[in-house]
Amino acid sequence: PDPSPEIDASASPADPAATPETLPASPSPPSPSTTMATQLGPNAPPPGLLRRTFPSFPWHSLPNYLTYARCLSIPLFLLLSYLPPTFPNRAPVLGAIFALASITDWFDGFLARRWDIASPFGAFLDPVADKLMVSTALIVLSGRYGGAVAIPSAIIMAREVGVSALREWMAQRGKRDSVKVGMQGKVKAALTMVSISLMLLVPEGVGLESLSWSKYLGVLGVGG
Repeated sequence: PDPSPEIDASASPADPAATPETLPASPSPPSPSTTMATQLGPNAPPPGLLRRTFPSFPWHSLPNYLTYARCLSIPLFLLLSYLPPTFPNRAPVLGAIFALASITDWFDGFLARRWDIASPFGAFLDPVADKLMVSTALIVLSGRYGGAVAIPSAIIMAREVGVSALREWMAQRGKRDSVKVGMQGKVKAALTMVSISLMLLVPEGVGLESLSWSKYLGVLGVGG
């Protein structure tokens, strides 16, 4: 009979060293800071102090959160413009609300470009929030000062509607980039925000009739 094959005791399956392949180690889960960093754009700079201190905060959504806050400030601004009737320090409160909303308009775009997280939805909502905020403030000021503010406000709002319609029309033709916001538009927007903020800071009861040159406005100098 054939001799039985010899069995090498040193190569028993129970010996881990005799296993031809070792199982790979399971990868460790990524840290919150790494997860948040990957959600930013590829050209985003390294995390700063705030992003390192609060790694679990959804920093990639912060520009949109600022735009949402600007939209929510519109009904608050409109409500405080008339209620309560005896609200003290109404002018500085309205001016502060509008000024903060104007700052977020610049800050959300700055963060979106710096972190390379610009989105089509943000590009759509940001100018809509700006136009709603400016239009609301102009309507409130028109009710306070009358035709002297209402007529320029109508011109400003007509221009905004016309530009929006032009951009929509060019987008349908595939030429939206030809009507992108230039430096002149940014300067115009900044001057508009500053002017409205200063006008809102004027206390109630101080109308155009308190200004020496307002007598030349005639019937336009109503209200106040």
